[in-house]
Amino acid sequence: MKVRPATKADADAWLAMRAALWPDADVDELRLEVGRYFVAHGEPLLPHCVFVAEADGKIVGMLELSLRPYVDGCDSSPVPFIEAWYVAEDARRTGIGGALVKAAEEWGRENGYTEMASDALLDNDVSHWAHAALGFEEVERAVRFRKTLKR
Repeated sequence: MKVRPATKADADAWLAMRAALWPDADVDELRLEVGRYFVAHGEPLLPHCVFVAEADGKIVGMLELSLRPYVDGCDSSPVPFIEAWYVAEDARRTGIGGALVKAAEEWGRENGYTEMASDALLDNDVSHWAHAALGFEEVERAVRFRKTLKR
């Protein structure tokens, strides 16, 4: 297994994993974001860097890392933030997720960052466990609200 930065050749596999991670998202919008990454990665609203995990010539995992100016529970700014982290179902519990996070941590250290952050939905116990197993500490829980403003 090898973890490396994503290339244009990985676009279709990366898109498929994004669609699996966010099944309710508009696939055309996800495709547009993938395409824009290779033209202007690091711009606001785009990942700063993307890592993929390759095993037996197949992409089996991905991690999208952004730089957020503020992250709850962190003291520094900006903070590398895991926006998306996915491992193919048949490749889970083999160390691929941890290897992706390790690559992101190494990138962060090499670029002078002292913290890295992530989040998970309140009911995503598997993600909570995975984060804790990789040394993340929970800093808070939140319920977010929204309201449509009618004209």
